[in-house]
Amino acid sequence: MMEKLFTPFTIKNLELKNRIVMPALASFLIGNGGSISEATVEQYRRRAGGGPAMVIMEACAVSPEGVVSAHQARIDNDRLVEGLARIATAVKEEGAVPAIQIHHGGRQTSVRVIGRKPLAPSALPCPLIRGDVDPLTVEGIGQVVQKFGDAADRARQAGFELIEIHGAHGYLVNQFLSPFSNIREDAYGGDIAGRTRFAREIVEELRRRVGPDFPLSFKISAEEHVQNGLTTDSSIEILKILVTAGIDVVQVSAGNDMTPEWISQPMFMKKACLVDSAARVKKALDIPVMAVGRINDPRTANEILVKQKADLVCMGRGLLADPELPNKAHQGRIDEIRTCIACNTCMQSIFKKGRIECLVNPMLGREKEMAFIPTRHPKNVMVVGGGPGGLNTAWVAAKRGHHVQVFEKRSQLGGQLVAGSTPGHKAELRTLIRFQKKQAEIFGVKCHLNHEVTVEDIQAVNPDVVVLATGSQPSLPPVDGIDKDIVLTYEDVLKPESVSCEKAVIIGGGPTGLEVALHLAENGCSVTVIEMLPKVGQGMESVTKKVILEQLKKNHVTLQTNTRLLRIEDTGVVVANQRNPEQFLAAQEVIMAVGTRPDTGLYEKIKSLGYEIHQVGDCLEPGSAKDAIFHSAVLGRKI
Repeated sequence: MMEKLFTPFTIKNLELKNRIVMPALASFLIGNGGSISEATVEQYRRRAGGGPAMVIMEACAVSPEGVVSAHQARIDNDRLVEGLARIATAVKEEGAVPAIQIHHGGRQTSVRVIGRKPLAPSALPCPLIRGDVDPLTVEGIGQVVQKFGDAADRARQAGFELIEIHGAHGYLVNQFLSPFSNIREDAYGGDIAGRTRFAREIVEELRRRVGPDFPLSFKISAEEHVQNGLTTDSSIEILKILVTAGIDVVQVSAGNDMTPEWISQPMFMKKACLVDSAARVKKALDIPVMAVGRINDPRTANEILVKQKADLVCMGRGLLADPELPNKAHQGRIDEIRTCIACNTCMQSIFKKGRIECLVNPMLGREKEMAFIPTRHPKNVMVVGGGPGGLNTAWVAAKRGHHVQVFEKRSQLGGQLVAGSTPGHKAELRTLIRFQKKQAEIFGVKCHLNHEVTVEDIQAVNPDVVVLATGSQPSLPPVDGIDKDIVLTYEDVLKPESVSCEKAVIIGGGPTGLEVALHLAENGCSVTVIEMLPKVGQGMESVTKKVILEQLKKNHVTLQTNTRLLRIEDTGVVVANQRNPEQFLAAQEVIMAVGTRPDTGLYEKIKSLGYEIHQVGDCLEPGSAKDAIFHSAVLGRKI
């Protein structure tokens, strides 16, 4: 079914067992000064053991001023070789080729991180970080080239078998390549040859250091999606120069510091959205091409190869979500793959918590502490509620050896994920439901649908443990008219059979309100969103928020902030803000998206009956699917 994906491939003399590559992704498991811990090694061991042909270690800074985070991997000192070697060894022991990416942040860092002004090609600061920069002198350029060469020497000493130069995503090499960030007037600026000179000298230095047979890769942002940025046409001309200089393979990415949505594409962007650029590069060059970008399932990956759009496929977030993805695909166990849903929780957790986390895979970065340990005392566990929290608790507990039953009042499992997957841009949430159901089936969980549990049901089952995952109910604000027929909840609107109206007002501009607004607008509805706060999308991951706001604008959705609901009438709502004490907005539907309240009814009835009771998910405290899955994973391991 996916034969092409699992055919061998060769880069120079480097033999790859299949076409799947894990690209360099920041783990945020690196200690101060670039130290490597057991958790770091275990993260790479797990991904390599899952069956990819090659694992590229995350971007390693070649010099202290090139670091972009205190948690960045480093390769700027000989003392680091021993730790890096532990990763290379672990990857190789698991049957994958160990590769490494070397990197310099350039202007895309700050004085706070590196203790000095960042280096840059020109006197243009990073548009997001801002702050003064130091334009590199010709002598300084030569020193950085030497540092890349020194890094290559260390990479070989550590046992890595391919080196990739990070020439993408707005970092230093990319900054030189692009007229967006390079306005030099000397030999390192101007036309394509001038702007490519820095990258060419790095490639030539690496080739001199590693010899003619060692494979070198180059990662490029073929399309930067900014004015005066790189395009696929200009990137092809750059790559032709670099091929002559000595690169053997290219990874075709996109985006820079101003367009992060093209670097880590959210679910609002289509699968494999960078592949057309990769295909054009492949057609123009006579070296292998790696495709990257929202390639999150093996069927999509195989299709890219069959259509000859690339030679290798990079699956990054897909292997964070499920490190066993390649093995499962090779064995035909597609329904058992825990698919990345492109929610960008991994990115949000990095910036908010300083560590990487995954919505669908709570074990990410906690591989040892969340290992499955069989129970010594099997129990009868009754789970009430078949949403993400309940299902996850159920199969985790069952995998450990408990006897588990799930009772769901609806006709299908999945809870709020069912409604949440209705909008086209969130359809991949269904893969999470599929995964949870399959795990429950594999580990013998008995599921009872259309069964709203009563106290008598619990007494009849008489379980050792009761897990309440009864979810939450949409909150309704205490305003006049809230009981009118015109009022709906977001769940009502997201039912698959729901028909879009011509005009709607959504109360609440949080993530749910914006997602419902986009869904209705894409189905022909005129939508206005009312939000009391100064900004919409509070708590939303920044890249996802940027993209959804662009989509809302494209679909002519009106956003009214600093506005509160006064009352609801038969044909619309009356709202108020500083400009207008009373404004009538006509609507056929008024949709409430102002949050939820826990459904604790059953808990209140049974809490005094003497059972061991646990609550998980929204019935404990309304939150995200990520919270429900994490806490249920912990609960399933401790029952």
